Amino acid sequence: MLSRTASSLYWLGRYCERADFIARLVEATVRLDVLSPRSAGLAAWNTALTVTETTEAYAAGGRELRRRDVGRFLTVDSSHPGSLVRCLDMARNNARAVRTALTREAWTGINRAWLVFESRPAADTPTEVLNLVEAVKNETRGFEGAVHRMLRNQTTWFIRLGQAVERADNTARLLDVKYHILLPAGERVGGVVDRDQWTTLLQTVSAVTAYRWLYSDGLEPANVIDLLIARSELPRSLAASVEETVDVLGMLARRTGQHGEADRMARLRASRVAKTRSREVIASGLHQYLQAFIHENALLHSAIGRQFKFS
Repeated sequence: MLSRTASSLYWLGRYCERADFIARLVEATVRLDVLSPRSAGLAAWNTALTVTETTEAYAAGGRELRRRDVGRFLTVDSSHPGSLVRCLDMARNNARAVRTALTREAWTGINRAWLVFESRPAADTPTEVLNLVEAVKNETRGFEGAVHRMLRNQTTWFIRLGQAVERADNTARLLDVKYHILLPAGERVGGVVDRDQWTTLLQTVSAVTAYRWLYSDGLEPANVIDLLIARSELPRSLAASVEETVDVLGMLARRTGQHGEADRMARLRASRVAKTRSREVIASGLHQYLQAFIHENALLHSAIGRQFKFS
């Protein structure tokens, strides 16, 4: 397989996964701001900008921090690379570059996600934003399902590799949301608002039922952290993402003979995560742990590019 083809497939996986993440993040923000018993207010929207690293891009436009403006900025604003519409545009461009390598269902899935924005949908009210992100989530899930039904070869593996690397980054950032959001004045840790925020995170990663199956002592922040970091049964956990990265790199090595720095980094990281105990992470600093993980994931991404000679 040509290096540029492998690169397009890898980035197709990353951008599609990123679009799904931004959709889930915006949905979580709306819930924390509008649908919670006690609103997190503008702090929730500021957090969304922080997590997507778009704070400077937003401020550069001279915008004030307002719910409507941030919602539009993260969904339908094509002026910066951190919006839903730009992620899906980049995903579709990469899919077009490798169109003959994809099945009709896979191409249709990503194209339908892109077409959600062709009619210039409104994103002015919470209801409109929720409808928009739900449509994006539905289409990206359709693409992911189509990929899993494709022939198990390099095409599938490079897409899955991009998805796994992106998913690890996204889950770490999403969990870090709770670190950034400050409780409203007068609210206590473990109170109604605090518990509502943790529940929203579980809803964002579709893990409410999984949590109930795995933990019997009610909603506990330490258990939510454990689920999202260490439980490989949950596909969106850090443990599951790093395991899938190792597995896919192994399959590519056996097929292509390209084995090197990225494989070693992925295996070492998986070994460390397997030994991670969430309560130790909490005691030593959850935010610091997640920031270190995000940095290491970026280094692995660069190593993948060098190993497979992405342009």
